[in-house]
Amino acid sequence: MNWILLSLVSAVLLGCYDISKKKAASANAVPAVLLISTSIGAALWLPLVVWYFVDPTSQPVAWLAIEPLDVRGHWLVVAKSVLVASSWTFALFALKHLPLSIAAPIRSTSPLWTILIATVVLGERPTTVQWAGIVIVLFSFWMFSVVGRREGIHFIRDRWVACMMLATVTGAVSSIYDKYLLQTVGIPVATLQAWFTLYLVPAMVPCFLWWFRMDRRRMPLQWRRSICLISPLLLAADLVYFNAVADSDALISVISTLRRCSVVVAFIYGIGALKERQVAAKAMCIAGILLGVIVLTCFG
Repeated sequence: MNWILLSLVSAVLLGCYDISKKKAASANAVPAVLLISTSIGAALWLPLVVWYFVDPTSQPVAWLAIEPLDVRGHWLVVAKSVLVASSWTFALFALKHLPLSIAAPIRSTSPLWTILIATVVLGERPTTVQWAGIVIVLFSFWMFSVVGRREGIHFIRDRWVACMMLATVTGAVSSIYDKYLLQTVGIPVATLQAWFTLYLVPAMVPCFLWWFRMDRRRMPLQWRRSICLISPLLLAADLVYFNAVADSDALISVISTLRRCSVVVAFIYGIGALKERQVAAKAMCIAGILLGVIVLTCFG
């Protein structure tokens, strides 16, 4: 399975992850949802980390084996956890207030920022055909801003759109940082994901404490089963994604573009289950995204 196919599998899982986030965050306490969901993810990885400390030579599954990480490596992973915690916090607050069929495409503009960073900083050079596919996808994302105005969402003035854009930019920086950690530093995929997931928990605590002291009476936590699905879906999506990024032939700019096609899954759910509006216009934007994916995967 090559890195392009892995990226598409990750996109489908991310779409399901976006749906679970929307269901968990709507009219709910975002900081508490974040802390609970990240704690569930940490609990899933913790047995393998403990196994490593007890008997590293007998870890049961080779591709999930945790390997040694020095002090510098741990601090590098802590930095990633802080980046991701910031991105998730902005994104979940925005997702709470925006329609899913609008919020997911805004989040999907991250390839624009990733491409700029990857070409300027990392010297990546996608082929002409790959650039064409990326441009088609990004143009389709931009069209969502036009559709959004018909629903009263003005992208320049809306604070929740601003939150989603902040989440998108920090997410793009995190994508570039992933390539640095996996390829330059050489941290194994499972090791990176395990420690990053564990460090996410303390990174989410400050926001949770703020909610607990200042906002828990106005916005109490409502328990929903969808909260339990957030981390498992993300862990699966990230595991596939990290393996794609670890491929020496992979282009992070292309991977990020393909991964953002999770918007297709979110769109189908938003229109079908949540009865969101502007079906035809949004469907045209989705068609553009799919065309870009075809160009990238079949001719790139």
